[in-house]
Amino acid sequence: MTHDHDLVLRPTAAQTEAALNPPPGRNGGDLVVETLAGLGATTVFGLPGQHALGMFDALRRSDLRYIGLRVENNAGFAADAYGRITGEAAPLLLSTGPGALTSLAALQEARAASAPVLAISSQIPTAGLGGGRHGYLHELPDQAASFRGVVKSVHTVRTQSQIPSAIAQAWQSALTAPHGPVWVEIPQDVLLAGTAIPVVTGVDATPQELAPRPELTAVAAELLSTASRPAIIAGGGVVRADASGKLLRLAEKLAAPVVTTFGGKGAFPWRHPLSLQSWLEDRHTTDFLEDADVLLVVGSGLGELSSNYHTFKPRGRVVQIEADLGKLESNHPALGIHADARSALQALLETVRERTDETAPERVRTLLEKVARRIAGQELTLEQDVLAAVRRALPPRSPSFWDMTILAYWAWSAFDPGTPNTMHSAQGAGGLGYGFPAALGAAAADPTRPVLAVSGDGGALYSIAELATARQYDLDVTWLIVDDGGYGILREYMTDAFGQATATELTRPDYVALAESFGVPGVRTTPATLEADLRTALASPGPSVVVLPAVLRMFAPTHLD
Repeated sequence: MTHDHDLVLRPTAAQTEAALNPPPGRNGGDLVVETLAGLGATTVFGLPGQHALGMFDALRRSDLRYIGLRVENNAGFAADAYGRITGEAAPLLLSTGPGALTSLAALQEARAASAPVLAISSQIPTAGLGGGRHGYLHELPDQAASFRGVVKSVHTVRTQSQIPSAIAQAWQSALTAPHGPVWVEIPQDVLLAGTAIPVVTGVDATPQELAPRPELTAVAAELLSTASRPAIIAGGGVVRADASGKLLRLAEKLAAPVVTTFGGKGAFPWRHPLSLQSWLEDRHTTDFLEDADVLLVVGSGLGELSSNYHTFKPRGRVVQIEADLGKLESNHPALGIHADARSALQALLETVRERTDETAPERVRTLLEKVARRIAGQELTLEQDVLAAVRRALPPRSPSFWDMTILAYWAWSAFDPGTPNTMHSAQGAGGLGYGFPAALGAAAADPTRPVLAVSGDGGALYSIAELATARQYDLDVTWLIVDDGGYGILREYMTDAFGQATATELTRPDYVALAESFGVPGVRTTPATLEADLRTALASPGPSVVVLPAVLRMFAPTHLD
C-alpha cells in the first residue's frame, strides 16, 4: 500500500549527474541568482557594492536582466513599481550598510502600498557578525534591526546551504496577501566563496491563500442584502487582488455607490452611474458615506487620507475586508473579515441577494454636482485644465506614476485612471522622489506602452540622476516636471499656517538643458501647449522630459471646517 506522503519525485540520471558534477567557477552569488531564476524572476534591480560583488559577478552567468539605477532608494522605487505592474516579487540587489540603508524610504513606500519587493543585501563577513565593533567597512551592529520595522519579514543567511530556502521563504512572504517588501541579508564571504552545492533547479514558494471565514461573509451578505443605503469604499487591496470585476458585479447587484481611495484608483469605473469617483477629501463625500446604513470597506484601513483626515465618523454598520491583520478595525469598529479582497468579494457575490434602488444613481449625481460646484467656486481653472490635458494626452492603459506634488494631489481626487492598476503614487508613505524611478521600473516591466512620470521640481531633484538610467536602458518614460521654483505644497501649507513660507524656495537647474546633457530630449511647455507636447513625447520611443513652469494651487480642504 502506498501513501501520498511516501511519493517523492525521483531525479533522472541526467539530473543526478548534473547534481554530482556542478559546473566549476560558481560561488554563493550563483546560488542567489539560480534561486531567483528558479522562482520565476526575470528582471532584477539594484546597485553594486564591495560586499555584494559575489551576487553581481553571478549575474553575468545567468539569464536575469539587470537594471542598474544610480541611487539605492531609486532602485527600490523601480522595484516597487515593477512589483505593482507585474504582481511578481521584484528582486532588489543591494550592498551593506550605506547602500542598504539608502533604500529604506523606498521599502517603507512598498510596505505602505503592499508592493512585493524582494530586497537581498550583502553583509559584513561572518566573522564580524554578532554586534561586536570589528571595524569592517559598512559595519552596523545589527543591520537587520534597521529593517524590521519597515519590511514585512527579515531573513538572515549564515551559510551557503541556507540561501535557496531563505530566498524562497522571503519570496513566499512577499507574495502572500498582504503583499509587501521583504529583506534577506547574506555575508560577503558566503557570497564570494566557491561552492560545490548543485545548481538550484527546484524551488517551491507558493503564496499562501487568505480566504474569508464563511460565517463572517454570511453575516456580511445579510447586512448588505437588507440595507437601505449601502455604500462601498474600495481601496488598494481591490487593485492588488485583481478584483475590480468582482467589485463591479457586487456593486451592481447591491445598487451600492462606490468611492475609491487614492490607493484604489481604477478599482471601479470612473463614469459608472454608481461611481462616487475619488473625492474623499471633500465633506460632501464624507457626509454621503456617513449616511450609509451599511458601509462595505474593501482593501482599505481607512487611514488618514481615506477618511478625510480622520473626520469621517460612520453612523451605520461597517463591514471591513482587509488582508493586513493590523489594519482590521484599527480605526473604526466593524465586522472585520481578514481576507484577500478577491476571495472575499467572490464569497459575497455568491451569497448576497440582489436589491434594487432607483434612487442610487440620482444620489450619486447629486453628490458629484455638489463637489463640482465647490471646486468651481475656488477659481482653479489652471489646475483643472492642466490635469485634463494630461489625461487627454495619456494613451489608454498607459500607466502613470505620480510624485508627492500638487498636481498629484489633484490627481488623487480628480484624475480618471481609465483602467485598474494604471495610476500609482507615493501616497502610501508620502516620500519625495518616487515618480520617475518608479516609472522606469514600470517601463522595464512592460515595454509595450509608454509610461508617464509626474514630479514637481523639488521631487525631481531627488531622482535627476536616473536620467542616466533611462538613457542607458532606453526606457520608454516621459517625465513631466511641474517647475514652481520650490516645494510648492509646503509653501502653501506654511503660508496658510504662518503667513509666510520658510525653506521652501529652490535654486534649480535648466531641466531641459540638463535632460539634453544626458542625451534625453527635453521641451519647455505651457498650459496651452502641454497636451500636444505630452502627446508628442509619449509617442516618441525612449525617454523624454517635458517641463511645465507653473505655480499650481490646491483646492481648499474641508477637514479643517
